[in-house]
Amino acid sequence: MIILCTGKPDIRIGDVFYQTKRGYKQMMIPITFLLFTVFVAVISWWKTRGDTLNTQDGYFLAGRSLTGPVIAGSLMLTNLSTEQLVGQAGQSYATNMGPMAWDGTSCLGLLILAFFFLPKYLKMGITTVPEFLEERYDTTVKRIVSFLFLLGYLLTYLPTVLYSGALVFNQIFGIDEIFGITEFQGVILTAAAIGIIGAVYAIFGGLKAVAVSDTVNGIGLLIGGVALPLFALTAFGGGSFVEGVHNFVNLIPPEKFNAINPANAQPPMIPWPVLFTGMVINNMFYWTTNQAIIQRTLGAKNLKEAQKGAIFAALLKLTNPLFITLGGLLAFYMAHNGLLDPSQVAALSETSDLAYPILIIEMMPKPLLGFFAAVLFGAILSSFNSALNSSVTLYTLDIHRPMFNPNATDAHLVKVGQRFGTILAIISICVAPVVSFAPSGLYDFLQECFGFYNVPILASVIIGLYTTHVPAIAPKIGLITHVVLYSLTKTPVFKGIFPGHYLYVLFVLFVFNILLQLAIGKFYPRKTAYVMNDAQVVDMTPWNKGKMLSIICILLMLCLYAVFSPLVLAHG
Repeated sequence: MIILCTGKPDIRIGDVFYQTKRGYKQMMIPITFLLFTVFVAVISWWKTRGDTLNTQDGYFLAGRSLTGPVIAGSLMLTNLSTEQLVGQAGQSYATNMGPMAWDGTSCLGLLILAFFFLPKYLKMGITTVPEFLEERYDTTVKRIVSFLFLLGYLLTYLPTVLYSGALVFNQIFGIDEIFGITEFQGVILTAAAIGIIGAVYAIFGGLKAVAVSDTVNGIGLLIGGVALPLFALTAFGGGSFVEGVHNFVNLIPPEKFNAINPANAQPPMIPWPVLFTGMVINNMFYWTTNQAIIQRTLGAKNLKEAQKGAIFAALLKLTNPLFITLGGLLAFYMAHNGLLDPSQVAALSETSDLAYPILIIEMMPKPLLGFFAAVLFGAILSSFNSALNSSVTLYTLDIHRPMFNPNATDAHLVKVGQRFGTILAIISICVAPVVSFAPSGLYDFLQECFGFYNVPILASVIIGLYTTHVPAIAPKIGLITHVVLYSLTKTPVFKGIFPGHYLYVLFVLFVFNILLQLAIGKFYPRKTAYVMNDAQVVDMTPWNKGKMLSIICILLMLCLYAVFSPLVLAHG
């Protein structure tokens, strides 16, 4: 053994080499992170450098120029962020494969969007959902819904995205250790940095900059997301992927692979009946009326491209359980087979939301960790800046212009939107740390908060699109009634009477809301029947391959559930 004579304690050349190699790998993390992040920014600038952003359609709808692949990538990335990666993996770590329902059944919502909502949305040429509600009902309904959307984005969605992203980045880069602060302070600092960068994209780039960056990051996320379980399974097999799969399937309880839970299961578990009830309603709201999502499809160059984007996104969503929900089980395997140190296992016992960050740190090769961190950063920015862009759109077009400046020029509205977006970003950064106190995990916290307004908005849109005589008073009564009733279901008295899953509650309230509005329309109809306006802004020829691919999508969803059931992997 060769020894270096330095006058200090002996240092072996092997140790020096190891430390140098280890330092090189650690150094590669920030380098690859910065390289990919800059690459995405340059591509976004290059693709939008000649765009007109001082007009309403140019800034808010990308000039109605988006194509199917761009829409699909943007939908995927807008939906897929760290609140989903962290939240769903955390849920599956604590339970089983049941949380894959949030992704596995999303394809139904996207197919409903493609065939039942987009033909009507694009025919009317609307920019926002509240804009349609004003045309169908009246201005008061529009303002109520716009306010509910803004409140939901501001107090729940935007802060949750920032907090979950900060949780991951604090783990990867050790922000708290670098600055010598607590983990909670490190998360706050990271959330602020993410919020500032995301705001720059959304506020000064408009929708097209968001959509282009989403597409590039979407490719990176699919590559990195699929690679992570491959790396983990190969490690489980000591270098053999096949052996790793064998160990993974046989060394954790079979019930962990089950996605079919009992009907009386409680959050964070997903009872099987809600797959046909409350989960359908949740997905329909998210994919057909949620402004942050459908704004991408409203920017399509024609109906064909919009339907392509929605259906491609539906197919992509079916891959999510294989690298998100399954991530929780991979972390469970590591925790119960001696692959994590005691401190990590203890941390997971306190909060399962750390499952995905720990999986990334332990199983992603260090030279690629920076790349994957950049992709995750893009996913965080996508969800944050998409919701921020939609919030700005809602405020400027549905609240500011009609209430404060009806004669405002497009250029003035863009400036107002940029100022409002800045204020929203600052408030979201301040609220983000509060999410850490959510009792049932951040993903259930987010979904339960959506429940305060998703049902009456969805019901009002469906009634508005498919009836002609229901009056404006119906959605107003429906909105107020739902908020009151849903609030009552959160009280100890109600939970003592009906301790069921909140998705059951949402389904019952949805049916009640639909019947309530129809009854009002029956006894107090509009004086004149509503006639849908044809704006003739885009070509309305549907995609001729859409139905065939939709059938394939549904069959793949059924196959996915068959695999993660007692029929295949979850057999006792």
